[in-house]
Amino acid sequence: MYLISAYFDNKTNNRIQGFMNRIAEKTGNTFMTQNHVPPHMTISSVEARDVELLVPYISMLQNKLYQGRIQFVSVGMLFPYVMYVTPILNEYLLDLSQQIYDVIPKDPEITVSKYYRPMQWLPHITLAKKLSKEQMQTAFSIMQESFAPFEGEVTSIGLAKTNPHVDVIRYDLLE
Repeated sequence: MYLISAYFDNKTNNRIQGFMNRIAEKTGNTFMTQNHVPPHMTISSVEARDVELLVPYISMLQNKLYQGRIQFVSVGMLFPYVMYVTPILNEYLLDLSQQIYDVIPKDPEITVSKYYRPMQWLPHITLAKKLSKEQMQTAFSIMQESFAPFEGEVTSIGLAKTNPHVDVIRYDLLE
């Protein structure tokens, strides 16, 4: 599995990384930090026999996509073990999702997850995963005390391998 993800400005990264670090510290669940998962929002999850099949298509988006503002408004859970923050699904994110989906070839060797297609996608930034019931409750308590809505900016796009997270390509978006 490969992820095509949006990355954020430094202020937003620091804020989200702070949430991730506090949850890891207080719960003892270090999955995100051990696997070097940076704050990111997966736009598309793709199965392909080789990442090199995807690189030319993702590279086609370079110098075509723009930075955009988003508002992080809520904390959520994908039961039973994932906690995330989520932005409002605005026109910018809808357009970004569609442009990325459109560039991925319709090829039997490449499959986009049904959960990451335009209008079938829940934009979110994972803060912790593989949480036990008790860890989820602790993480929720941490976020209840520290989260307030905030704005951030999507500043770059990348293609990455997972577990551990390794960037294949990453580039800045146009201003």
